[in-house]
Amino acid sequence: MKKILLVLVLLAVAAAAAYLAAGRADGPAIDIVRPVTVVGTAGTLEVAVDTPGGRLTRLDVVLVQGDREVPLYSLAGAGAGTGTLLQESAERVRLTRGIGRAELPELAAGPARLVVRAARSVLFGLRTVETEAARDFTVDLDPPRVAVLSTHHYINHGGSEFVVYRVTPAEAQSGVQVGEVAYPGFAASGAHLGGVSITDPEVRVAFFALLYDQDQETAISVYARDEAGNAVSVPIDHRAFAKPFRRSQIDLADGFLARVVPPILERVPDLAAPDGGLVASFLGINGELRRRNAETIAGFASQTSSDTLWSGAFEQLANTKVESSFADHRTYFYKGQEVDQQVHLGFDLASTAHAPVHAGNSGAVLHADYLGIYGNTVILDHGMGVQSLYAHLSSFAVKPGDRVDKDQVLGRSGQSGLAGGDHLHFTMIIGGQMVSPMEWWDAHWIEDRILRKLREAAGS
Repeated sequence: MKKILLVLVLLAVAAAAAYLAAGRADGPAIDIVRPVTVVGTAGTLEVAVDTPGGRLTRLDVVLVQGDREVPLYSLAGAGAGTGTLLQESAERVRLTRGIGRAELPELAAGPARLVVRAARSVLFGLRTVETEAARDFTVDLDPPRVAVLSTHHYINHGGSEFVVYRVTPAEAQSGVQVGEVAYPGFAASGAHLGGVSITDPEVRVAFFALLYDQDQETAISVYARDEAGNAVSVPIDHRAFAKPFRRSQIDLADGFLARVVPPILERVPDLAAPDGGLVASFLGINGELRRRNAETIAGFASQTSSDTLWSGAFEQLANTKVESSFADHRTYFYKGQEVDQQVHLGFDLASTAHAPVHAGNSGAVLHADYLGIYGNTVILDHGMGVQSLYAHLSSFAVKPGDRVDKDQVLGRSGQSGLAGGDHLHFTMIIGGQMVSPMEWWDAHWIEDRILRKLREAAGS
């Protein structure tokens, strides 16, 4: 009997020790990802919680300002705000929700604190251990200020334009919004054009475009957003001019299909038609591959220099005949039947076979490689989102990373990719969007649309 009693006492002592030890276990690990330092009109709460070896039994988040406490989320769901709780793994959850003024009208400017409390079960659910984490941040509800400095903004359908503006504070993210397309702004001090010097950090510049497939009445404005998520938009006084785009018919010959389709399919086999037909494969190349290539080209915009690398008007390839213009609408026929429609976003310039292809202006080589329907292609960056593309080459004379001067040889013309014959496909690119090169070849346009505005801003 004494032995049994001793065993029971030992078991009770062990249980008490285990209970006390469980109470000293670590609680859930809380990581307050966002906000970091500031919240404004827009803002996001993001909290990750790890509960190794236990079940999350509590998660409460509150916002504290002065003597006011605003519930943001509760795992229990009683009297708290909403949020999205994602179970990322067996032991990790992530909570996200908006916490800007738009979601919390009671949010006031000034200091604030985020408090997160979490608990997990231990010792087979007999005990829970808790953790608390907090972060101090600032609520800033003042949006940036924007003023357009340049005047006379005239933009052709499918063409480019340029704006000079002031944004306060200087570090606010800004640019031009044209419909659904955004073009980033750059510090005007990086615009090394025409001998103009602008050192004011609040003065910014941006190149933008009215794309061929955007409505002529598309809204165009300068936008600015600060770290707190506060945003402002100011319309740009402008005039848009219609440009007629040509229509053409292309008859697909068997010889052409047999020449261009198989080499492309070797590089992009997933576009091959199930039945092996050349026409069906061509349609995949002309549609899907064209779309993929456009995405690749747009991606190079993020690699642009914050300084201008060019000067003066761009040069059209010498002694060339224009075979196709920008935004030509092409209808494709095979044996008398319409099979496809696409828009040609560039100029086709024909000279002699394997003619040397020269850089239209100085810049840096971003790409010198095969690029789907464009075949062997060189893409130059000229800074501030301005880039140029040279396609269907037969050979390269440059490589990525090279700096090139205006008129420097980039390679030789050819008929690689989806080309019907030896020629150069050339286009200009603004913020990843293809635009007409015509204006960039015009010294008067460069003077009036860009240099004039820089001089006026420098003198203001």
